[in-house]
Amino acid sequence: MNTASILTNASALTALQSLNQTEQALSQTQNEVSTGLKVSSAADNAAYWSIATQLTSDGGVVNAVNDALSESTQVLSTATSAIQSIITTIGSIETALTQASNPGADITAIQTTVLALGKQLLDAVSGASFNGVNLLDGSQDAAPLQFVSGFNATSTGGTFNTISFQSSALYNGGAGALVQGGTDLTNITVTSATAASQLQNVQAALSAVTAYSATIGSTQDRMNAASNFNASLSTDYTNGVSGLVDADMNEASTRLQALQTQQQLGIQSLSIANQNSQLILKLFQG
Repeated sequence: MNTASILTNASALTALQSLNQTEQALSQTQNEVSTGLKVSSAADNAAYWSIATQLTSDGGVVNAVNDALSESTQVLSTATSAIQSIITTIGSIETALTQASNPGADITAIQTTVLALGKQLLDAVSGASFNGVNLLDGSQDAAPLQFVSGFNATSTGGTFNTISFQSSALYNGGAGALVQGGTDLTNITVTSATAASQLQNVQAALSAVTAYSATIGSTQDRMNAASNFNASLSTDYTNGVSGLVDADMNEASTRLQALQTQQQLGIQSLSIANQNSQLILKLFQG
């Protein structure tokens, strides 16, 4: 048998407890809707928050690696552009030497042209610098360069992958001469008698320069592949974090409406329960 008490309103207490629970759930859902996160702190889900935080950190490192790769690629691209200019200039030297082989050639004019082309070669080498790194002038030849290309995340931190590249000078800094293939292309003395043999030496130099260009190109290919992989890895990290902490906005908005309705009903229930005390007072009114 239920008894009425003026000291304890059991119905009101039950309604209040239910209303408090509804408002707590409503507050959490409103936070999800406003932030877009179902896990915004460790208090929401310590395990998911910890994993998401680590993935976010690893993703930041991968993005930094890709930024470094982009800079490294530009170093190689700068060298490649300079080599293309050098190859074109060597071709012009070959043309001049071929002309010198012909009877009646103007050796003086050809000599002037060849010396000017030699200066163009040195200009291309000295100008092939990006952010202070020049792969053509011998300044980086002491040891292989190690370009950062990837990040291997582990539970204790992680390690970096690198792409090794050994630069090769296209000119002898002491003599100030382009010497690939053993030929000083900046100081050729043109004569009709030696033009043919000089042409062979220039062609040998061209072959050496072309081979070095191919080495640079293959390294660029590796960097591009690493960059594409890192971009995919970064996307995987982002999606992984999203799956752990992002709120389902469709579900959250539906739940929000339901809880708002439940809150209104809870307030009404509490109001009705509180009326019991007023009914008891009426029994003593005459």
